[in-house]
Amino acid sequence: MITTQQVKPTARQLEYQAWEFGLFIHFGLRTFYEGYVDFDKRTMSPTEFNPESLDCGQWLRTAKEAGMEYAVLTAKHHDGFSNWPSKYTDFSVAKSPWKDGKGDVVREFIAECRHHNIKPGLYYSPYDGAADFYSNKDAKAYDDYFINQITELLSNYGEIDILWFDGAGSEGHEYDWERIILKIRSLQPNILIFNMADPDFRWVGNEDGLAPIPCWNVVSNLDFSIYVDELEDLEEPIWLPAECDVQMRDNWFYSENDEHSVKSLEELMGIYYHSVGRGANLLLNIGPNREGLLPEKDTSRLLEFGAEISERFHGPIVSIDQFGYRDGKWIYETSEPHLIDHIVIQEDLTDGESVSRFTINAITAKTRRRLSIHEGRNIGNKVIVPIPAINVRGIELEITESKGTPAIKEIFVYHHGNA
Repeated sequence: MITTQQVKPTARQLEYQAWEFGLFIHFGLRTFYEGYVDFDKRTMSPTEFNPESLDCGQWLRTAKEAGMEYAVLTAKHHDGFSNWPSKYTDFSVAKSPWKDGKGDVVREFIAECRHHNIKPGLYYSPYDGAADFYSNKDAKAYDDYFINQITELLSNYGEIDILWFDGAGSEGHEYDWERIILKIRSLQPNILIFNMADPDFRWVGNEDGLAPIPCWNVVSNLDFSIYVDELEDLEEPIWLPAECDVQMRDNWFYSENDEHSVKSLEELMGIYYHSVGRGANLLLNIGPNREGLLPEKDTSRLLEFGAEISERFHGPIVSIDQFGYRDGKWIYETSEPHLIDHIVIQEDLTDGESVSRFTINAITAKTRRRLSIHEGRNIGNKVIVPIPAINVRGIELEITESKGTPAIKEIFVYHHGNA
């Protein structure tokens, strides 16, 4: 944990961390080319883009029902196809047969986000495989193009909560980030930028949906691309909460050949414990099919996943107002013993992250002895501690190492059982 100074989050960063769970949506021209991969050399034509039953409402209704708070759509992926009618390229929905070239996926997506009270985010790949001036390394021409397209996205659709920059493909390319970021921040001062240039939150460093122990909110370097092993050093430690992105099935975009790989509920719950349960956000991807709908099996599994999260964590049997504080410990005691199997703790991060080590002690049911049952590192936005069910007369949270005075916002105790 970085202790040279107490680094604090912005109010927007705290809002983002409270969202916790979001939907990633990979959709575009590539959806209509089976087997197409990142940086594929095969050409694609906008004439193949025709999602005749496109229903962004179905996407966002599903996300809302699953308990998701935000969603990120690929406005432009590495292939360069624009999911909106950009004036700066012919490689867009405007040149497709869909809605006679008058459609706009970005507009429909954002409208449905607002209708369902989901925070909208847009993925924009800085790398562009369709722009000749990118591959010819005409940096000024590409920076102009970059800024022109970002200006369209941030000027024509109202407030956008997230701009998601994927660093893949940008290794070694020089962007005029100062100019680009100045434009972004001037257009949308409240936007949250992912991972590059002037980030507000960061990639966790893998595409498995798993955060490490510990997973600090303050970092001194950045892992911006899956194709780079070396971390990029920052000028000074900054607050950058982690986001875990992961696919529902083998491919980011829809494929007709990988339905068998849709993750089981068991695996998804494991991912949840290793992401949200370690203080990071979870962004789970589903690729809409060629009709423009989330596939039925993916949709059913996502709803099952959301229902299981709600079932396990909707009704705590003990909360922080039942804990007392004395001798540096948060203590809950009861005269009637009961079973527990989950403990959830949250720090108040307003003034920064304080806790670097903690212990949970149980007060046993029969002999009323204090017994250590868990030792942890960071708490941050949230730590979920699952334990084999035990019968207790109390619980103690002891902060054994911290910077400054720890501020614990919530403690919840649950017994989910096997039902």
